[in-house]
Amino acid sequence: MDGEELTEHETALYDRQIRVWGADAQRRLSKSHVLISGLKGTVIEFCKNIVLAGVGSVTLIDDRVVTEDLLAANFLIPHDENVYAGKSLAELCCDSLKDFNPMVRVSVQKGDLSSFSVDFFEKFDVVVVSSCSLSTKKLVNEECRKASKRIAFYTHFHSDFVAEALIRLVQFGVFRINEKHKNGDLRFLKR
Repeated sequence: MDGEELTEHETALYDRQIRVWGADAQRRLSKSHVLISGLKGTVIEFCKNIVLAGVGSVTLIDDRVVTEDLLAANFLIPHDENVYAGKSLAELCCDSLKDFNPMVRVSVQKGDLSSFSVDFFEKFDVVVVSSCSLSTKKLVNEECRKASKRIAFYTHFHSDFVAEALIRLVQFGVFRINEKHKNGDLRFLKR
């Protein structure tokens, strides 16, 4: 999907979403490169959805080994211990995601997320970070901000009924609709 026009096969495969957001948006999506770290919970659903939508490439980082907790929070992991023995979480999820949409390049990057520099993050259009420390999230956000191109940065944490999220879209600002309330409605404003 690196060409300027969608092929006949791509148009047929992505027909429903082209009807919703148009062929130009589908072409842009097909050229997007997404980095995802922290493969658990809602991040897994996000991975499945962007692969099915036809994003250009997805790179996964998560060197953790499979545990009972991770198995319960990740439908991409096969339940056969012989399959996941010795493989990282990212490797297992990569195998499963490739089956969802063979037209999307899905790969694994090994290493500690906090050890990568701005040069690494500049390969991506979107960086999604979860299941790591706040200091790592801040460090990755700063590296993305240093990049010579715009990189959308998303991070979130959730546990039971508590959740936090940070979304940094470079060309958008955020403003508060309801100033009377500390947690008033927030909206995105295009710059």
